[in-house]
Amino acid sequence: MSILAPASSASITSIQQGFESGQSTPQDLLETYIEQIASREPDVSAFSSLELEQARTQASRATQEIINGRSRGPLHGVPLGIKDMIDVAGMETTASSKVRRGRVAATDAPVTASLRAAGAVILGKTHTHEFAYGLTTPSTRNPHDLQRVAGGSSGGSAAALASHMIAGALGTDTGGSIRVPASLTGVVGLKPSFGLVPRTGVIPLAWSLDHVGPLAHTVPDAAILLNAMAGFDPLDPGSARREPVDYTAGLHRDLAGVRIGVPRNFFFDHVAQDVESGVRAAIDTLATHGASLIPVDVPSTELFHPVQWGLMVSEASAYHARDLRSDADLYGDDVRILLEAGDHMLATDYINALRARTKIISEWNTLFGTIDLLATPSTPQTAALADQDKFEWSDGTTETVSDAYVRLAAPANLTGRPAISVPAGLDRTGLPVGFQLIGQPFQEDLLLRAANKI
Repeated sequence: MSILAPASSASITSIQQGFESGQSTPQDLLETYIEQIASREPDVSAFSSLELEQARTQASRATQEIINGRSRGPLHGVPLGIKDMIDVAGMETTASSKVRRGRVAATDAPVTASLRAAGAVILGKTHTHEFAYGLTTPSTRNPHDLQRVAGGSSGGSAAALASHMIAGALGTDTGGSIRVPASLTGVVGLKPSFGLVPRTGVIPLAWSLDHVGPLAHTVPDAAILLNAMAGFDPLDPGSARREPVDYTAGLHRDLAGVRIGVPRNFFFDHVAQDVESGVRAAIDTLATHGASLIPVDVPSTELFHPVQWGLMVSEASAYHARDLRSDADLYGDDVRILLEAGDHMLATDYINALRARTKIISEWNTLFGTIDLLATPSTPQTAALADQDKFEWSDGTTETVSDAYVRLAAPANLTGRPAISVPAGLDRTGLPVGFQLIGQPFQEDLLLRAANKI
């Protein structure tokens, strides 16, 4: 059963055009989304909490400001959802876990504060796989097929967006947690470069792999959100000082001279036929816009999985050590088992993972000396059934759903490179296919320009 709505998927740009022409107001728009929530949220379960009256107050203020000619820009009056890993003042930040129930944020995370300053209306908090430690978000369903997962861990943000209950959303991404749900629900998901968007006020999963980024209906919408989110934060030790960039500028330029790497190994291994067909068609589309396609061999692919898990499991267990000892029974079984396993990881294993990561980064720097972007599937398969635990590939081998979904996404986290997932058609059952582009650090402008051609 699908509950997708039709033309209510208005882009942020078209929303602002409606405000400017007087055809709509932030108050009118918010009530439309609230109606969508009343209709669709009981089936999708995308939100961990809703603050409708606060949102109405924000929308009323935005309406008056716009009427009085005091527009704050393209996000003014636009309803957004915030993943329940990110602090919003006055709202619980529970990470969809009983462990943190009742913990109300006293202040906004810097990324939330930036969106507020841009005039965005915060509608509520969206579900995550508990503490972002999973790739399915069990509490949330895929609006394309309610028997299937929405992906994780930012599944609530993606499902709310795909159900047209919000106009944009924030997610976090440690091993694909923005791009995987974007791929499975047919929206755009951007993981920025490590350090571009501040993470203060965001519950960590693994600090050296964590990113905060936008989910949106369109690539220009993702660029608008990134404009508001990017910035330096002295309280985030991973934050980078960068000159401000307008990521919406140049989106419509062609791709003449842009070198697109097309992997000959790994990224198209154990990939569903419909996924590969959709992705290769997207790659061909980039060539029609002037890009050069360059076959490449990706090095050290055998290290991606063990290094990703070696870092993530250790760092996650370090963060949760105190709560795991005092409140272990409040964790879900799947997350508790992972945290307990990480508690037994050796320091030497973690150090070896760090050393291997350094090797991977060095090799990718060399690889990207010959290309500008790497084109791959976002996920090797479309959305799994909610009770499905593995995929079976054509050669008879099997792979767990979580391992499959993280496999093609995690390299961008390991290397800190920006990556985006955009829709690339549907498979034969009508489920979305995701196309991923991975770019050079802090070259989100080029990444978004290429993604905008799909």
